[in-house]
Amino acid sequence: MGAGVMQRKSGGKGRRSRGRSRAAAMSEINVTPFVDVMLVLLIIFMVAAPLLTVGVPVELPKTAAEALPSEQEEPLTITLTADGGIQIQTTETAPNELIAKLRAVSAERDSDKIFLRADGAIPYERVMQVMGALNAAGFSNIGLVTDTGGPTLDGQGN
Repeated sequence: MGAGVMQRKSGGKGRRSRGRSRAAAMSEINVTPFVDVMLVLLIIFMVAAPLLTVGVPVELPKTAAEALPSEQEEPLTITLTADGGIQIQTTETAPNELIAKLRAVSAERDSDKIFLRADGAIPYERVMQVMGALNAAGFSNIGLVTDTGGPTLDGQGN
């Protein structure tokens, strides 16, 4: 990191050479500042990592369905918010531009898988309209995103 300079003590009592004392280089490396910086960076990354997840806050309906296996490619997500807005990932999109934007995205992707997140307050008809638009844009593999812990409808769940 840094090398310091140590002053050499003069040998004689009254003998001083004016301005001619040589400083010996200190050969020890001080790692304390390096450790301090690394600990600060570790704390910053530990705090910032949970904030990096992409998502729009919606109240997903609860179901008893299991999670889908993860993909190698980042999943494309369409979100229907409670106020009726449509978002591709986190970008707000007008309903009349949805199919054109999705066709452009599908041309660049290997997978036809897409995830649809809809707020529980959205009418079923609106969700089906968006699913039809997704299919028209070339996405035939549509996964509906829900929260776990919902009713199982077999009398044993919530």
